[in-house]
Amino acid sequence: MKKILILSTALTSLAFAAKADITVMSWGGAYGEAQTEAFVKPFIAATGKATVMVDSDNPAPAIKAMVEAGNVTVDVASVEYADGIRLCDEGVLEPIDPASLPAAPDGTAAIDDFLPGAVTECAVSTDIWANVYGYDTTKFTGDVPTTAADFFDLAKFPGKRGLHKSAKAVLEFALIGDGVPVGEVYNVLSTPEGVDRAFAKLDSIKADVVWWEAGSQAPQLLADGEVVMTTAYNGRLFAAAMNEGKPFQIVWDGQVYENEMFVVPKGAPNKEDAMAFIAFATSTEGLRASAQQISYGPARKSSMAEEIIYKDGTTVMAPHLPTAPENLTNALLSSSDFWVDHDAELNERFQAWLAQ
Repeated sequence: MKKILILSTALTSLAFAAKADITVMSWGGAYGEAQTEAFVKPFIAATGKATVMVDSDNPAPAIKAMVEAGNVTVDVASVEYADGIRLCDEGVLEPIDPASLPAAPDGTAAIDDFLPGAVTECAVSTDIWANVYGYDTTKFTGDVPTTAADFFDLAKFPGKRGLHKSAKAVLEFALIGDGVPVGEVYNVLSTPEGVDRAFAKLDSIKADVVWWEAGSQAPQLLADGEVVMTTAYNGRLFAAAMNEGKPFQIVWDGQVYENEMFVVPKGAPNKEDAMAFIAFATSTEGLRASAQQISYGPARKSSMAEEIIYKDGTTVMAPHLPTAPENLTNALLSSSDFWVDHDAELNERFQAWLAQ
């Protein structure tokens, strides 16, 4: 009997994963549900391979620890772009042959159909997502926040803020909120003075910040009234508004966007099946199906050749994607090169700052 197991606790999930042909580790919540519907269930139907989805707050450290311990129990993992580059450089990931990925319906080779940078030595893009911020529309009368600067304006928009407990994207957002043009953010952040400037901006709201770690926590903070606005993954806010009727509004100004990547850990127990799963999921049809489930943009040009409609059957997805032209007006493409080089030192500084 074909079954899919979606479990909220990774440790429990991994106990079941030993019985599966393929174990996929992702981020849980609305994102994990979208990947299950778009990738996992159709793959099971097409191949009969028992496939298990397990959740993690961040799959990258988990699979690195497995590889280093010589006890890999995951076949495919969903990781952020910079982590995919770094883990590949560290020898933690299996190489992926671009020729193994299916061509577009018109015969265009996959490597030419994917957007630039979406296929790397060890990773293939599953979607383009964004760090944005959103607010509860019931908390404001009159003026509403519309810019990155408004997030940091406690006088004009009083109330608690939610922020991701991580240096990445938070430091960039702080600089954008402080008036740094998006084209200059990484140049500024590459200097000691720029890092100081980012932390000084965060200092201005630190006493009013509620920190979140798992992606599902950000919309929950809004829903519970613990914050009036929060940074979040755009798909999580969209899902809460569409599926649960939450009064959430996304602010795209200052969004930091990037590719999410599927990778295969070195020593994956089912490497061949893992590669087949990635090829299936990142096909033209697979990436279109994903964008029908959650508001992340497909990384293949052919996936956008036809209008994409949300799973409700009526909502046109294009305006809700990070890649929509109107949402890119003041947007920053996350720099994998910067974070591969600076992740350790900036997160160490970030943790020290949190403890102050």
